Amino acid sequence: MAKKEIRTDLWVYDLLKQAKINFDAQGSNIKEIDKALKTASKKGTGNVGFPEYVAVVKDYLLVVEDKADLSKHIQLNEKNCISHEVNAVCDYAVNGALFYAKHLAKNTTYKKIFAFGVSGDERRHKISPIYVDETEFYRELPEVQSFISFNEDNIDEYYTREVLKEDTDTEKETAEILKDAEVLHEDLRNYGNLLDTEKPLIVSGILLALRETEFKNFAISDLTGDTIKTDGQKIYDAIDANLQRANVSPAVKKDKILGQFAFIKDTVKLNEIDEKLNKTPLKHFTEFLFEKIYRSIRYSQSAEDYIGRFYGEFMSYSGGDGQTLGIILTPKHITQLFCDLVNLKPEDVVFDPCCGTAGFLIAAMHNMLKKTDDEAQKRSIRQNQLHGIELRPNMFTIATTNMILRGDGKSNLINDDFLKQDPNKLQLKQATVGMMNPPYSQGSKSNSELYEIAFTEHLLDSLSVGARCIIIVPQSTMTGKSKEERGIKENIFKHHTLEGVITLNKDTFYGVGTMPCIAVFTAGEPHPANKQCKFINFEDDGYKVSPHIGLLETESAKDKKQHLLDVWFDRIEAETKFCVKTTVEASDEWLHSFYYFNDELPTEEEFDKTIGDYLSFEFAMIMQGKKYLFEEVNDDENTDR
Repeated sequence: MAKKEIRTDLWVYDLLKQAKINFDAQGSNIKEIDKALKTASKKGTGNVGFPEYVAVVKDYLLVVEDKADLSKHIQLNEKNCISHEVNAVCDYAVNGALFYAKHLAKNTTYKKIFAFGVSGDERRHKISPIYVDETEFYRELPEVQSFISFNEDNIDEYYTREVLKEDTDTEKETAEILKDAEVLHEDLRNYGNLLDTEKPLIVSGILLALRETEFKNFAISDLTGDTIKTDGQKIYDAIDANLQRANVSPAVKKDKILGQFAFIKDTVKLNEIDEKLNKTPLKHFTEFLFEKIYRSIRYSQSAEDYIGRFYGEFMSYSGGDGQTLGIILTPKHITQLFCDLVNLKPEDVVFDPCCGTAGFLIAAMHNMLKKTDDEAQKRSIRQNQLHGIELRPNMFTIATTNMILRGDGKSNLINDDFLKQDPNKLQLKQATVGMMNPPYSQGSKSNSELYEIAFTEHLLDSLSVGARCIIIVPQSTMTGKSKEERGIKENIFKHHTLEGVITLNKDTFYGVGTMPCIAVFTAGEPHPANKQCKFINFEDDGYKVSPHIGLLETESAKDKKQHLLDVWFDRIEAETKFCVKTTVEASDEWLHSFYYFNDELPTEEEFDKTIGDYLSFEFAMIMQGKKYLFEEVNDDENTDR
């Protein structure tokens, strides 16, 4: 038992280290905490008592008590509350942690305390946080998998959400963005009489024009409704100037983008003074975007794809989600997860062949920039290391605009059909990372090149040898429903390696009805027969659907993501209900549900409960005159009863 206790102590030690929490073992280097622990005996003798670990993060105190045996996690009293009996406090992790937290709240100046009862090991465990304050009040909080939510970067947000039950600044910002999108959509409809495809273009065009205010080449006050040089012409000229300033080349590309914005100067209704507004609709839209959106994009370091969010909102408000075109915009938390799963580095070259509004490229750019202080390397990331292809002209224009607004010095985007590109020529980009959310549900037997798995193979063939490739596709892509898809899967194995597949939350693309998964490959290296792939069930990702808003991050999302990354990078082992490691055939269904088996051994308590339940059932049946259910019957007996 002593060895098991030490193993648990060391595992918890590693968890705290991984979360970047500074802590002390068996005491504290902070005088008042150490003094209080001198009288913290769990047996109530008034002698010394030390939890396994103590940490101070900002003005919060963290107390950790652990036990090796899962059956020693928590003991409840007859009222179903955490027992304060001496034996329970001494023998159970949660009870002991709560005891220490209450003692420290009473005997120190720390009044915001998180106590953690931890039991088990890295494979099977429970981590139960409890919040304690000076009022003897305590709140039992949902179980966690790590301490990531309690480090310096995250603890205030966790406290706000989980203890105070208030919206965080991020949630408030999200709600405001969605509200602003709704207001702007209504105004575009009421005052602009615009097509659905024109709405996101007018947003992105005005945002480009607003960039010229920094160079005194455009001013909102100049939008006067002049009939000679219209407001639309002034905005169009500012867009042209900003595209030149952003060094968008070649000229044919710039002309193609400008062509998408021509309706701004050519639509009469947009350029006439509206009686209700007492200004042109274009001036009204420009003022709104300057106040509500432009400032956020220009001064935010977030990887959030704001214009993409607006595009998604416009599509939903106009009664369609773009599914008929295969348009499914990737949520921010997935674009960031992509960067983490491929362990993106500042020297990587990233390629997205179906870039949509450039969400992956924006996330990759911010991720790479954060990992270097070298200004020359930062310049190279912006100008040379981000490449994309987008087929639809309006989406291409939005993507280019989005990249420019995010500080991409030279937007390396192409308006073309990815599937018609020669993979050998695309390899010349020397992309080391491929990211893709391909068009969904476009493939058929007569158009097998449009299957999501066909897009995947084409991307893998277009990357440099050894490149990491990560995609998000419907789960059906990994099963190989048709003969053509199964053939493509076999061909992928001949030339590339599958690293693993992660099954995602069914609401990831909220409102679309797609059951998605993430697949990760290594390009240019044939799949070894003995390769151990990871198949992970990440359906419980800490995101939930909020009415009228969509998918929202809960307090557990960071913790669950950290657990996923720890398992993915082999920092910890996981139960098979979360991750199965196995060899795989091309003909298999590349999903966790295909390989999962239950490897959990029941605890003694679980075994006793099951036996007790069975005996109770047997007794009840006998009392109802059904004793025959438990009698042995010979094969030749009449068993018609």
